[in-house]
Amino acid sequence: MPKDRNGRTVLSPSTLNLFLDCPKCFWLEKNRGIHRPSGAFPSLPSGMDSVLKKYFDKFRAAGTLPPEISGKVEGKLLDDPKFLREWRINMKGIRWADADLEAELMGALDDCLVVDDYYVPVDYKTRGWAAKEDSHTYYQNQLNCYTFLLEKNGFKTKNFAYLLFYSPAEALSEGGLPPGKAKFLFNVEPRRVETDPAEAYKVFKAALKTLRGSQPAVHSTCQFCSWGNDFLNFE
Repeated sequence: MPKDRNGRTVLSPSTLNLFLDCPKCFWLEKNRGIHRPSGAFPSLPSGMDSVLKKYFDKFRAAGTLPPEISGKVEGKLLDDPKFLREWRINMKGIRWADADLEAELMGALDDCLVVDDYYVPVDYKTRGWAAKEDSHTYYQNQLNCYTFLLEKNGFKTKNFAYLLFYSPAEALSEGGLPPGKAKFLFNVEPRRVETDPAEAYKVFKAALKTLRGSQPAVHSTCQFCSWGNDFLNFE
């Protein structure tokens, strides 16, 4: 089982998502290094994430919100670049260690709003189409974890977060743009999501218990477990 230099087990919202999806796949990945099959990692979301961070930083420096979310979210952009710079780094992020469990939870925030003295996590989501009514539910654990980590690091929260859904709307090539250049327009939908820090800790503890126990049984609804069994029984 991978541990940090202090001998602690380190988990993140993404690994906890895997645990919630299938305890066996989670156990195999962390204890045996057996990962789910995957295709090529799409570079567009990662590229968009970088562009959006730079875009938001311009408004942060000016002390304003981007116009597409102004009036649609509470608070102002966090204006402490040192904190945000650390929180955004995937291998560093914002962390909290549980000495009793000899484990650590870490997460990397995209951005953060401040409402009076309260901190509100913000996460950018790039989609190929407009968000559905229940799209935010897929990120509930992630946002729970962010709120939990902020609180454990001494920052007050209001137990909600924002997802900013970006989806393509139109591509333009007119308007005097240089040859080979186009302007892409996006629909932007801010969505407020209520969070539960206590639930994040509950999942964290349950994942550690599973990780340190025997291999879980096959998850009945997991397609990867099903494929593995079919492969082993194939004749």
